[in-house]
Amino acid sequence: MSGTATAEARSRIIGAVPALRGRVAALVVLTSATAVLILVQADLLAALLVDAFTGAAPGVWPVAALVTVAAGRGALYWAGDALARRAAADLKESLRHDLLSTVDGGPAALSGRRRGELLALTTRGLDSLDTYVTGYLPALLPAVIVPVAVLVRITVADPVSAIVIVVTLPLIPLFGFLVGRYTQRATDRQWGRLRGLAGHFADVVAGLPTLRLFGRARRQARVVGSIAEEHRSATMRTLRIAFLSALVLELAAAVSVALIAVPIGLRLVDGAMTLHVGLLVLILAPEAYLPLRALGARFHSGAEGLSVATDAFERVDRARDAAPPAPAVRSRPNGPMTLSLEGVGYTYPDRHGPAVRDLDLTVRPLERLALVGPSGAGKSTLLSLVLGLVRPEHGRVLVNGLPLEGEALAELRSRTAWVGQRPYLFAGSVRDNVVLARPDASDAEVARALAASGLDAVMDELPEGPDTLLGEGGTGLSSGQRQRVALARAHLRRAEIVLLDEPTAHLDPVTEGAVLRSANGLIEGRTAVVVTHRHAALDHVTRVATMVEGRLTDPGHRDAR
Repeated sequence: MSGTATAEARSRIIGAVPALRGRVAALVVLTSATAVLILVQADLLAALLVDAFTGAAPGVWPVAALVTVAAGRGALYWAGDALARRAAADLKESLRHDLLSTVDGGPAALSGRRRGELLALTTRGLDSLDTYVTGYLPALLPAVIVPVAVLVRITVADPVSAIVIVVTLPLIPLFGFLVGRYTQRATDRQWGRLRGLAGHFADVVAGLPTLRLFGRARRQARVVGSIAEEHRSATMRTLRIAFLSALVLELAAAVSVALIAVPIGLRLVDGAMTLHVGLLVLILAPEAYLPLRALGARFHSGAEGLSVATDAFERVDRARDAAPPAPAVRSRPNGPMTLSLEGVGYTYPDRHGPAVRDLDLTVRPLERLALVGPSGAGKSTLLSLVLGLVRPEHGRVLVNGLPLEGEALAELRSRTAWVGQRPYLFAGSVRDNVVLARPDASDAEVARALAASGLDAVMDELPEGPDTLLGEGGTGLSSGQRQRVALARAHLRRAEIVLLDEPTAHLDPVTEGAVLRSANGLIEGRTAVVVTHRHAALDHVTRVATMVEGRLTDPGHRDAR
């Protein structure tokens, strides 16, 4: 990565999220307030120490003021840390959205190596932005504001000490810059090794059956081990440079403070300086160097985040440059939605034959269509095409006659509920997983959705009812209960269109009956497309269409039921 690209990424991080700029402005205010409190605290502490040396009893109000100022500094630090963490979360969310939106069909549509690199970037990579946004950026503002405020106060109190600070203070950022150049290069190499490791490992996993067949699996294991060792070596080199830079910065700051402290001691002995001024300068001098030392140390911990941001911005820019120009006018569909597929064909990148081919289908408002056919016939792919998760290579997907893109796609998704074969549940409570469909839903609405999915009795058996915590993937519930939680989510959404992909797959007959009752209640009075192998699921549909090898062999007929 070039230095120009890194510098551009550094400036683009602030502009990547509009809300980030507001939080940075708030951090400026908090840092300015902190600088004022540092000066006040130094004056109060110096006065109390003078009283202690002269034997005078300290007053109650100075002690209370000192405690209040210290508590204020702590509160400002906590507020700044909370702002920085929120800013980091916003930035990662924005970059993940931009990166994933550059890939039609998501990571699954990419080849093994490209998929591995993208997943490494959007997960482990972007997580490293935490140390940059919560460490380096908050340290940058004090490094600019605090030394200036401290220098002004010391200039008023003792111009001689101020001159020493003016001469020695630039040494800290100078040494930090010199060492930081090497750190950034080493970190770029480290991130490149990790990205290559992720891509190669994804390639190996995708081709593992072939490697086993030709007896090459052990060799590839050695190759993965070699790449991992290169990444380990690059990481250790980066850490050595970071530790060296911390030593250099600490040494420069210690020598600088000593150059101030020794003359102050001599002048105090000669009586050329009052004790209050001497103590004030000795207390404030380290505060002038501390923000710069912290900035240098945190630059190294956030260097990987900057490398990742540079890579992310370059990928997004390349994808946008390669994308065709957007249409001049985007329309939003109005009224009940009609879904149409005209001559649609799509082939997954890692497969030889098309998943769907020459597909013509129209689903009218309030029509409940069942798609039947053998496994691999393309039924789930059809649902992905309707949701815009993959884009057709041939033909068009339309909603109310408009191409499924832009505002039309956003409108369709906002009015659609989807339940897949293996719905994913997040770590959290049952209620948290259900209200993903509508975060503003009331407790009564959540209870009705749980009852509609047949989960009310299950909730009574759980230790904390809907507030019972689940593990990642819904650990703590059976597969049938997880399916019904997904159906409850769909019930709560109150969508106009319902897409169900094998809602009863992998379930026993008893659980299947409960899920079918909930699914039938969900699609009643709505437009629905149901992918199923089970004839028991066909009682509430108005049309049955058969798919074989990516084609509709029987588009079915309307049957008012």
